[in-house]
Amino acid sequence: MLILLISAFVIFPLRSQEPSAVDQTLNEYIRQVVTLRNQNEIDKAFEVLDQAQQFAESSLYEKGMISCYHRFALLNLIRGDRDKAEFYKARADKMLETFRSYPSGEGFSKFVEAKLLLDSDLNFRALQSLIDAKELSNDRNLLNNMVLLEGMIYMRIEDYEKAAVSFNALLINSDPIEKEYLITKANLGLAELHLNTENYPESIKNGLNALNLATANKFTVEILQANEFLAKAYEKDGQYKNALQYKENIMAVKDSFFTLDKIKVETNKADKLAMDDAQAELSRQDQRIEELSESANRSEITAILTSAFLTIISLLAVSLYRNNQIKLKTNDLLQTKNKELQAARDAAVQAMEAKTNFLSTVSHELRTPLYAVTGLTHLLLEENPAEHQKEHLKSLKFSGDYLLNFINDILQINKIDADKLEPAHIEFYLKKIISEVLDSLQQSAKEKNTKLIMEYDDKIPQHLMSDPLKLSQILINLVGNSIKFTKNGEVRVIAKLLKKEEENVTVFFEVRDNGIGITPEQQKHIFDSFEQGSIQINREYGGTGLGLTIVKSLLGLFDSEIHLRSEIGKGSSFYFELVMKSKDSIVDEVPFELEQKEYDLNGLHVLIVEDNKINQVITKKMLAKRGVGCDIAENGMEAIDKANKNQYDGILMDIHMPGISGVEATIEIRKFDRQTPIIALTAISLDDSLEAFYAAGCNDVVTKPFKPEVFYQKIGENFLEPKQKKSAS
Repeated sequence: MLILLISAFVIFPLRSQEPSAVDQTLNEYIRQVVTLRNQNEIDKAFEVLDQAQQFAESSLYEKGMISCYHRFALLNLIRGDRDKAEFYKARADKMLETFRSYPSGEGFSKFVEAKLLLDSDLNFRALQSLIDAKELSNDRNLLNNMVLLEGMIYMRIEDYEKAAVSFNALLINSDPIEKEYLITKANLGLAELHLNTENYPESIKNGLNALNLATANKFTVEILQANEFLAKAYEKDGQYKNALQYKENIMAVKDSFFTLDKIKVETNKADKLAMDDAQAELSRQDQRIEELSESANRSEITAILTSAFLTIISLLAVSLYRNNQIKLKTNDLLQTKNKELQAARDAAVQAMEAKTNFLSTVSHELRTPLYAVTGLTHLLLEENPAEHQKEHLKSLKFSGDYLLNFINDILQINKIDADKLEPAHIEFYLKKIISEVLDSLQQSAKEKNTKLIMEYDDKIPQHLMSDPLKLSQILINLVGNSIKFTKNGEVRVIAKLLKKEEENVTVFFEVRDNGIGITPEQQKHIFDSFEQGSIQINREYGGTGLGLTIVKSLLGLFDSEIHLRSEIGKGSSFYFELVMKSKDSIVDEVPFELEQKEYDLNGLHVLIVEDNKINQVITKKMLAKRGVGCDIAENGMEAIDKANKNQYDGILMDIHMPGISGVEATIEIRKFDRQTPIIALTAISLDDSLEAFYAAGCNDVVTKPFKPEVFYQKIGENFLEPKQKKSAS
């Protein structure tokens, strides 16, 4: 059908004198089309190109018409409509057959042919067509675009050396129409080239150059491509924070510039122009028939009528074809949007992974020196310092504890955001959990001269099933927040049974204080990260502004919400409800948690595996104060050797060391020693690593920096108790 239509279009060839004024006007149209195309304004580019085509036709300018058809082919190829691209190329080729003294037009046709071949993955044929095109054309802009396409083909066939030559040549181009666009595309090509060859710094450099040029000139497609290359290059180079930034940029660019409505507009515009072309050709043939009728040239009238009849049939066929194509195109658009949504989801997942990796790395790098700060402070406080020194040491200890809490809060939010936390289902006694929370915060309350009061409903079943650890975190954050903003007052923790249906128990929790209160404006943002109401409050009361954010996120794991009532000067009330399981069948009171014991560690002999000199000194001194002797191994290989040659009551194994890691060293030790207890010492977040530690053969894990009492408790449980049981047997 398309062949008949094309034949009808070229029955009457055009002739013109190609005046310079027509050339000048047409060139101005082409400049506008190129600019709009480069800025991804495809629908507007179609409109301007249609005006250019009509101008060329009205001026009987054949070269201009051929150029317009070639550019229609390129625009449709960009839009993904290969059928229309081939249709317009065929029209241009048909005109070239009757207008043979136009080598530049033939060169343009070969260039379009190369584009179509590349689109079909016929790379070497595309390269040959491009070589033919270069021999025919002397247009500087077209030649520059040929160099760009040449570089893209070489990239496709992984001939990076030749691709680099093409792209570098364009970095210093002096194109009269699209100099900046060609430089941008060349930088993008080099960014991809260096990414593929693992030269990430150069890839980042070219990506940034491309992004700056694309942003300055509103090249939206190239802005997206530059952000994609930068995200990949930064991630490969281990710069996760920068990778996250550019992955977020990708989402913003897609939301701003690439929409389904925009694609529909461009599709409708291209379809309309194709039909308008056919209608215009019919009008020209009707006018020709009238002219021939007046001259009574019946044979020619018959030929024209036959041609017109065929054209009408072709139009009807095209119309039916287009109706079917519209349905296919709609499905294609929906599939494209689904792919975009899938890609967006994948980008979001990658961004979250980059964020997680970044925070994990920062956490480890901060915890290691922090262990030295808190450990040395503890040792100095135990060595009977002078009174004026105690104040400084206490301040140092407070600062270390504050920084540690801040790191833990950030990691907690990150784990919740990454969906790495799920509520557990453990049996516990609620009243005991609340009592322990209040006991742990009594010292902070005394410093504020504030009373902690518990109102507990005895109708609440003693044996409940939920996640006591996360519930403790929620209450600690809420009660700690109330204490911070309440001086010479009271903080009440209320637990009340709302309803009990079979095993489901709904408990109402409230933390109420009579502190400074929160304004209605501040209440709107109080649960946002790093939000404390105002800068003045932050400076006066301190804190990270993450506690309430953690509360909100943790309650979300239980499908619950935090609510707030507050009045300035009268205090605040935070309340929520939790649904838990009750275990009425359990009658006997069972101890839910073992009380901490005071262990006599004197006489134990342990191996410390630690590569950091300061940490070696601190750990050794802390053990020496409790009468524990120790040997030092500075790396995993030395630890394996000493564990094989000596008998120890236990091993304290650092996880991150040069050479083999603590996990690998533990695996090797367990090959010849299954008895000696091993405690892993790690400065990373535990949630992602516990299984690996235990699988390697560790008996327990302690996170650095640790509290001395926790450290001694773990040594007693894992090193002393097994030794005592062995001696007793």
